[in-house]
Amino acid sequence: MYDFLLTEEQKKLRDEARDLVKWVPRQMILDMDQDKIRFPREFLREAGRRNLMGCRYPQKWGGRGMDWVSTAMVMEEIGTLGYIFACTFGVGAELVCDAIIQHGTDEQKEKYVKPLLAGEIFAAECLTEPRGGSDFFGTTTTAEDKGDYFLLNGQKRFIVGAEGADYFLVYARTDHNPGAHPHKALTCFIVDRGPGVEVKYIYGLMGCRGGGAGRIVFKNVKVPRENIVGELNDAYTVFNTMMIPERLGTAAMTIGAARPALDVATRYTSRRKAFGRVINQFQGVSFQVAEAAMLLDAARSMVYTTCRAVDAGVDTNRIRRMVSETKKFVTESCQKAARNAMQVMGGIGYTNVFPIERIVRDLGLASIWTGTNEVMAMITAHEWYREYEQNIKTRQERDYELDAAEAAAVEEKIYE
Repeated sequence: MYDFLLTEEQKKLRDEARDLVKWVPRQMILDMDQDKIRFPREFLREAGRRNLMGCRYPQKWGGRGMDWVSTAMVMEEIGTLGYIFACTFGVGAELVCDAIIQHGTDEQKEKYVKPLLAGEIFAAECLTEPRGGSDFFGTTTTAEDKGDYFLLNGQKRFIVGAEGADYFLVYARTDHNPGAHPHKALTCFIVDRGPGVEVKYIYGLMGCRGGGAGRIVFKNVKVPRENIVGELNDAYTVFNTMMIPERLGTAAMTIGAARPALDVATRYTSRRKAFGRVINQFQGVSFQVAEAAMLLDAARSMVYTTCRAVDAGVDTNRIRRMVSETKKFVTESCQKAARNAMQVMGGIGYTNVFPIERIVRDLGLASIWTGTNEVMAMITAHEWYREYEQNIKTRQERDYELDAAEAAAVEEKIYE
């Protein structure tokens, strides 16, 4: 943890998060990984009781009025328990609540945000569908306007927290005109668990078990008109702001999930002997541990820099790029760090005698969910080129292209 970046208030919050981590029974972690616990209700209730969820939201709605740096710090600490703990912690408090805080009514905040942050109810975000994940605007779930309510039909899948959620944040098509612009065809709804809402299937996952990830079927669900989040046919606005907590929160929690692997590997390689020497004296071992430490430090630096940018209200397009490249770099760096940790431990690292095999399995999700890393690269490239084109018009920097011996050979600079 970068203690030197934290205020005294943030350090106190970090210590509170660490106390929660210590409170979690070892058996809970094991039972979740074996799907004996299908959803960590007791953990989330305790987190709410300690007022650790949604720390950047106003105190009026159950938060602490802090910032994104504080949020990233908490998410990292929660992640050390296991990736799925941070996933379930973040989905409700950092994703669903964020949408309602930013775009919802005071009535919605009172009814859905305050009790969730208190650990009294739970929520899940419903975005991915059987026919599309990254293709958000290809949503086929529909909501038909019936005046006082909408009639919701469709399916969502891979929904973390589906098993335990009391309500869902659902994106559905409300403009059924085939020629409607995708950005003006969807609406975001709060959907209570009730008649017509069914968790149809709980997935058998490679890792991140115990988070109740499932397929949800909506069949003629009556959603009151007052449960629209934001404006009718304007889910695009909600979706755009949601990408910050989805992806930046993911990056922060991934560091936490990888951190124990480095800790365990460092301890093991400081004790284990081979060829008459402690194995951390061999460069083949110590260099891999050093690389893992470097990757986690670089990842943490990137997360905190991006958090500062969000807190400072930097231009939306710049934030979009920074969040996307942060999510990609951090998740891939953490996956590499965890694999390094397994490698230096040899065969024992591949068993469940140590938790590294679970950590490696869990981190497989990091580069897939909340937008695949391929999508992150696409967004980063798009925003980088757009930013360059805008900046070139007012550029005051040196023209670096001219710093070549044959820079004046214009006949060699062929572009078409």
